[in-house]
Amino acid sequence: MDANPVLEFTEHAEELAKGLSAVALAGEDLWVASDELTSVERLTLRGGEAFAGQRSFELDVSLKGPLRLPAVGKTRPDGKEVDQEIDVEGLDVEGGYLWVVGSHSLKRKNVSVEKDRKDDDEKNIDKLRKVEAEGNRYLLARVPLVRDEHSGESVLASASPDGTLTAAQLDCTMTDSALTRAILEEDEGGKPDRHLSPWLALPGKDNGFDIEGVAVSGERVFLGLRGPVLRGWAVVLELHPQDEGPSTLGLKKIGPKGRRYRRHFLNLGGLGVRDLCIDGRDLLVLAGPTLTHDGPVRVFRWTGGAAESKETVVWPDEFAGVLTIPHGEGVDRAEGMTLAPGGNVLVVYDAPADERRVGASAVRADIFGAP
Repeated sequence: MDANPVLEFTEHAEELAKGLSAVALAGEDLWVASDELTSVERLTLRGGEAFAGQRSFELDVSLKGPLRLPAVGKTRPDGKEVDQEIDVEGLDVEGGYLWVVGSHSLKRKNVSVEKDRKDDDEKNIDKLRKVEAEGNRYLLARVPLVRDEHSGESVLASASPDGTLTAAQLDCTMTDSALTRAILEEDEGGKPDRHLSPWLALPGKDNGFDIEGVAVSGERVFLGLRGPVLRGWAVVLELHPQDEGPSTLGLKKIGPKGRRYRRHFLNLGGLGVRDLCIDGRDLLVLAGPTLTHDGPVRVFRWTGGAAESKETVVWPDEFAGVLTIPHGEGVDRAEGMTLAPGGNVLVVYDAPADERRVGASAVRADIFGAP
């Protein structure tokens, strides 16, 4: 595979070429997503140099029922339909499923240096006050991957032909999910999660609760948090989802004091998690700045991280290796990572630099040797 493979798009090309937020490689199929859409995309390796032949799957349409995006069908006070992205921040392929996770974060109104300087100060101050929840962001779902009987291509389906694989998701609403409710839930000691619950009220871009990355190994689902970073310590959550009903996933009680998740605290030098992928028993962690500024981007190898049986604290000298990923000023922000052949990692970017763009509808990824 080429060291800088081209990703070619024919649908949603503008959104995808200008910013990818998640990636997962399965054989010769590359699954990617943009945080501005409600779809996931499949590309296929062509000649070792490019991924092309795009197929786009709208998650609320392609599956015809099993999955539910909370904002779909909702209307605003003016009668117009609510239009909300999923803010897809993580993809992984495991056990015949594509796993998809949204950020689960609140959103603060943006004030753009480029666009809003013409507005008066009072108006911009008011914009910064506005914080909202977007229901589609609370998605955590698994979707069966099956072979199309005509083309032989890998496609998403509501169930496998033999019925052994079925689409399912954590319960979610316009303002929360089963995971965020579990964080607020009182444990056996009568307390909500004192590490994480205060941050659910803060927007992701303010170091609030913000999922960016998913990695799956058997029954274990790992979620990387971009925020909060607690006194320099990043957090990885471990869930063990289980079927609770048709198309519904629940969370097993696996943590201390009956919690429905485990927390792993990683000292990444003050960086937050941007993505995760599993390499055997190890967990590879793509890390970058928590807030919206440029800064170091690194990949850490957490030895045995995918096989831990308790909550852990991982010190800087316990990482088996560290890889530095180049970044630009306001461009080339590494957002997604997946394991590639030869023990390498493939990385995709948000805000790609002009030299990374290939025309209006294609962009280059990078392949690095894993740490």
